[in-house]
Amino acid sequence: MSQQVDPARIPELETIVSQALAEARRCGASQAEADASLSKGLNVTVRLGEVETVEYQRDRALGVTVYFGTRKGSASTADLSVTSVRETVEKACAIASYTAMDDCAGLADPALLASDFPDLQLDFPWEITPEAAVELARECESAGLAVDARLGNSEGASVGSQRGVRVYGNSHGFLAGDCSTSHSLSCVLLAQHDEDMQRDYWYSSARDPRDLEPALQVGRIAGHRAIARLGARRLPTGKAPVVFAPEVARGFIGHFIGAIRGGAQYRKASFLLGSAGQQIFPAWVQMHERPFLPKAFASAAWDGEGVRTRDRELVHDGVLDGYLLGSYSARKLGLQSTGNAGGLHNLLVDPSPGATDQAALLRQMGRGLLVTELMGQGVNGVTGDYSRGATGFWVEDGVIAYPVHEITIAGNLKDLYCNLIAIGTDIDLRGGVRTGSLLVEGFTIAGQ
Repeated sequence: MSQQVDPARIPELETIVSQALAEARRCGASQAEADASLSKGLNVTVRLGEVETVEYQRDRALGVTVYFGTRKGSASTADLSVTSVRETVEKACAIASYTAMDDCAGLADPALLASDFPDLQLDFPWEITPEAAVELARECESAGLAVDARLGNSEGASVGSQRGVRVYGNSHGFLAGDCSTSHSLSCVLLAQHDEDMQRDYWYSSARDPRDLEPALQVGRIAGHRAIARLGARRLPTGKAPVVFAPEVARGFIGHFIGAIRGGAQYRKASFLLGSAGQQIFPAWVQMHERPFLPKAFASAAWDGEGVRTRDRELVHDGVLDGYLLGSYSARKLGLQSTGNAGGLHNLLVDPSPGATDQAALLRQMGRGLLVTELMGQGVNGVTGDYSRGATGFWVEDGVIAYPVHEITIAGNLKDLYCNLIAIGTDIDLRGGVRTGSLLVEGFTIAGQ
């Protein structure tokens, strides 16, 4: 195989997938699916002007799943040769002979498979050399360190570029492929004043390298954020409202997404069990799934099973429309796939009526906590109990008073979602969940 990773490789991968499906039929499988992919990437890290790492990655993979009635077997390989494809299918078939029957196993409903494949503008190659990437990282770090004399150390600046091409096919006749890219620039700096040392960061990511924030800007934001953390205090334990900055608000909404996934529902491992059609958020909250946004990180015309994706009002007037389902979880629940095998496709969270930026939310809060970073994994997906380490800023009279650290914020997510007061217009576009700052009441803050 050639060394290129670009759309020209799609026909080659289609041949490999078709070979795997034909081999599965030859082995007697009643259904089969296969996914072949190629990827390459470059990552460099510079610390205090010196090159720390230069990593060049190149991967290839083939995953095959076969069904013999309701018995399922899967196998994978990094060797895409004809012989290896045949052996991988044979191993998947052998595994299927040992698995238990499962009435919910099988491919997606043929009527749900995608047939339209719009150009979602996901592929923007960045032909940056390692030398140029190193210089860009140096520029970023240097700009950050120059912000203030108290910035004397760094955890480094990094530049990353990834490109991948994949093809998925199944025995219902679905066969399609695409090519996509992802690029990033980040910087982590350390500020120190006497014995007080604090760190903070900033990053930019995009499908198209031309959409990345300038290196100077990324470095300077990281520098200003680190300086702002100096003098951080602990807070007394008590209750207070919280504003989540957009970069952490995404994760707070992410717990809701996890709770409405089909797997969590049929396993009865969700604090929102059986909540479709119920009020989860205040009546003004609207959330939309939009799979076809150009250049967005979670855009896709089909899901991991070839099912067509669709625009969807996931939350309307605070009410949950339904779950995020692939074929298996849908069958377990007696429902139909929603085209979410493999995940959600761009969740857009609308700002609250009349809302503006984060500064306006702080004024609305008056007195409370602005959270800019979260630590730990203290979230119980079954009960909704939420407890995370946090850092950020204490707010008095609607403005930032001083930085805080070594605190924990806690509550129950079902209650907290009901206590959502406002959503800002400062929407973060760097991930699959697009939301502004969130103002939430009812948190317990554990500090001193």
